[in-house]
Amino acid sequence: MESLLTNGPALLFYVFAVLAVGAAVLVITLRNPVYSAISLLVTFLSVAALFLLRHAEFVAIVQIFVYGGGVMVLFLFVIMLVNLHRLREMQIFGVQWPVAAAIGLLFVVLIGLVASVTAFGPLNPIPERLVIVDGEVLGNSEAVAWMLFREYFVPFEIVSLFLLVAMIGAVVLARKE
Repeated sequence: MESLLTNGPALLFYVFAVLAVGAAVLVITLRNPVYSAISLLVTFLSVAALFLLRHAEFVAIVQIFVYGGGVMVLFLFVIMLVNLHRLREMQIFGVQWPVAAAIGLLFVVLIGLVASVTAFGPLNPIPERLVIVDGEVLGNSEAVAWMLFREYFVPFEIVSLFLLVAMIGAVVLARKE
C-alpha cells in the first residue's frame, strides 16, 4: 500500500499516457468519423490530465476549453456537413497504408531509442522552478500571466492580430456572393 502511495503520480501518468496514445490510435483507425471525434476528445482530456499531473493547471484548463470544447465542436460541425454516404464509396487513403505504417513504426522505434538513452528522473509532484516576483513565489497561472503580459506582450498581440486577419480572410473566402 505504501508503494502505491509513493508511486501514485507515476502510475497515474502511465495510465493517462497509455489512454492518450490508445485513443489517438483509435482516431486514425476507426472508420466512423463520429467515433473518431469521440476518441479525439478522449485524447484531449487525457493530455489535460497529464498536464494536471505535472502541475500545469493553466495549460490543462486551456487544453480542455480550447481543444475539448472549441475544436471538437468545429470537428463535429464539419462531420455533420460532409456527405458521409459519398465518402464511403471513395478510397482516398487506401494505397498509402504501408508507407504510413512504416513511418509510424520508425517513429515508435525512435521514441524507444530516445527513451532508453535518456535518463528520466522520477516524476516529481512539486514543481522545480516557479516564477519569483518581488520575493513572492507565484503559482502556475500567475507565472504564466506574469510572463505573458510582461515579457511576451508584444508577440502575443502580434499573434492575435494575425489570427484576426486569418479569421476575416476565412469569412471573406467562405462568402458565396
